[in-house]
Amino acid sequence: MSAIEIPKDILSTSADASLHGEVRSEVLLHACCAPCSSAIVEWLLAHGIRPTIFYYNPNIYPREEYEIRKQESKRHAESLGLQWIDGDYDHEQWQHDVCGLEGEPERGRRCELCFTLRLTATALKAQELGLTWFTTTLASSRWKSIEQITCAGQAAEAAVPGTRFWAQNWRKGGLYERRNQLLHEYNFYNQQYCGCEFSMRKDEGSKMKDEGSKMKDER
Repeated sequence: MSAIEIPKDILSTSADASLHGEVRSEVLLHACCAPCSSAIVEWLLAHGIRPTIFYYNPNIYPREEYEIRKQESKRHAESLGLQWIDGDYDHEQWQHDVCGLEGEPERGRRCELCFTLRLTATALKAQELGLTWFTTTLASSRWKSIEQITCAGQAAEAAVPGTRFWAQNWRKGGLYERRNQLLHEYNFYNQQYCGCEFSMRKDEGSKMKDEGSKMKDER
């Protein structure tokens, strides 16, 4: 199983940290939900990287579902003493942005645009906070295309000067299995669909049919 790879220049060693043999750095982590964040955050902290959690998901529908997922993400961050930032929820604007792509299947053009919108907002927040690196928990879901997420992150990096996207398959290194363990340890709410009203059309039978091709992303 492949290990998670840390970009060589993401780690910075301060004078004080050097005396204690520690490496410290910061990254802005776009969080889609608490379950997908849990193992990633645990891994980052264990490797000397302190994440700031940015919850920005205007795609989630309905509003009640959004609030449940938001509060779980906040609860997780606060339990670890991490900074948690609430992004704006404007579902009507999101609907406007993806207009014309409503009929696209999951992992289609609508999803890639949605990723790009959310990661561009993340890059802008990183710039505002004075952080160089940003990454996303979207790349922990086996139902999402790693290629699409990487393209979206790179587009966000290109659009926002001074930022760098950490493209990473966060399913590797045992993190997907650890995610499932932490889901039960924290007793997280575990949503049954990606988020938007269009993803709710995808029934479990279709997901099982597509599993073979989706598992390719994990290798």
